[in-house]
Amino acid sequence: MEILAKARERGQQNALPYAGAVTPAEAYELLRTDPRVKLVDVRTNAERDWVGRVVIPETQHAAVQWNTYPGSVQNPAFMEELSRVAEKENVLLFLCRSGVRSRHAAKLATESGYAHCFDILEGFEGDKDAEGHRKTVGGWCKAGLPWAGA
Repeated sequence: MEILAKARERGQQNALPYAGAVTPAEAYELLRTDPRVKLVDVRTNAERDWVGRVVIPETQHAAVQWNTYPGSVQNPAFMEELSRVAEKENVLLFLCRSGVRSRHAAKLATESGYAHCFDILEGFEGDKDAEGHRKTVGGWCKAGLPWAGA
């Protein structure tokens, strides 16, 4: 698959400790064309409820918090929860708000035996713009990909 080859190349070029990285548009194309690909949203439940969610088939979507809310403490059950929703052979695309937590999640999952872990660059909302707002610079929302919510 050309997208995964490009993503793996990014991983090698940037010495990433996981398989690679995809853009939001590439992630959506993978999800659209391969039912075995799974998006793992590592944002808090509150973020998904208050900010929005990706709109993809339920069979390709999993929500596993990297940090818990309130308190923003790392979820001690992250790997246990991931093991309930994903197989080690799955291609896993990790998504957070702006691409930081998803990198940590992809690294930990790789270290735990998941061989095909990819970070979704820019995340769901992307970085803040000059006025401190998100969803205007990059990310899943800015790319015009399906999402719903707040």
